[in-house]
Amino acid sequence: MSRSGGGHSGVDRGGADGGITVDARQVRAFAEVGYQVAGGGGAHGAMAALRRVIPLDAYEFVAYDPATGRHHSVVSDGHPRIDHDAAEEYAGLEACRRARATRAPVGMPEPGTERYFRRHLAPYGWRAGLTAPLFLDDGRYTGLLHLATRDAFPRRTGALVSAVSPMLAHLTDLNRCVIDPVGLPPDYRAVAFDRLGTRREVPGRELSAALCDDPAMAACAREFIDSRELSRHGLWLGADGRWHEVRLLRAGVGYQGTLQGAVAAERPCVLPYELTGRELDVLTRVAAGDSNPQIAAALVLSVRTVTTHLEHIFAKLGCDSRTRLTTKALAEGLCRLDG
Repeated sequence: MSRSGGGHSGVDRGGADGGITVDARQVRAFAEVGYQVAGGGGAHGAMAALRRVIPLDAYEFVAYDPATGRHHSVVSDGHPRIDHDAAEEYAGLEACRRARATRAPVGMPEPGTERYFRRHLAPYGWRAGLTAPLFLDDGRYTGLLHLATRDAFPRRTGALVSAVSPMLAHLTDLNRCVIDPVGLPPDYRAVAFDRLGTRREVPGRELSAALCDDPAMAACAREFIDSRELSRHGLWLGADGRWHEVRLLRAGVGYQGTLQGAVAAERPCVLPYELTGRELDVLTRVAAGDSNPQIAAALVLSVRTVTTHLEHIFAKLGCDSRTRLTTKALAEGLCRLDG
């Protein structure tokens, strides 16, 4: 492919019918891009494949964080310098809003991008820039891909980048949990947390309204992240007054899963074994190793009342010792996680 084409950006959005004609070399490059994204080659592997059909001198991936509503640079190559405020500056341009609305690449310098171009590209010798919005196949926006060259882009660059942008969108998906929450039944709703309590959606799962706005769950997730446990299973009384069966699992969140995080998943339930809420409180304390006097002090009950609750719990769960009761409670997730 030659470096010919009119104008600085040489952006081509395809023919009148929006079709893209590709040759065998481009098909192989597209397949390699997908392989690199799916196989762990990451941004650099994917762009090395794309460079086989698109001559370019530099690139930058900018991720959109839905938890904060901001853009920030996550990986780049070929740039002598990346200004930290450039991502948010570009996101505020009308050209960026137009690109997101049309899902079509925007060249630079074009009307509305001249000032940005003069500040962030021209000083480093770039003659042309091209920015593609990145959307997953399900329509979710994940960020931007900036390309730069010391020459004009070939005529079909915009169309070719558009063709691979759904694959490249996975590289800027900050919602992605790298360690997949394996084993969750399909009817569980979920939300992911990092240590700072930032909430993120879990791809493929309905967002849990019961957990995502509960500060106690964010604190519980942070304590779980700091523990050595791989998973945790228990019961949660939501702000809606309903009980929920909850599972916590470790997960990597953020860009390429670099942040320690946790997936909290839940589904509404009734208390098992016909336990009452107070009996569940007592059972949770027993599983934590508390004695009857300690349980009485913590729950503001008399020791006799705690003993009566325990008699009922032993009968309902079919256990004859505190050891067996504790083993059964932990194995079946019968303890309160919000206690």
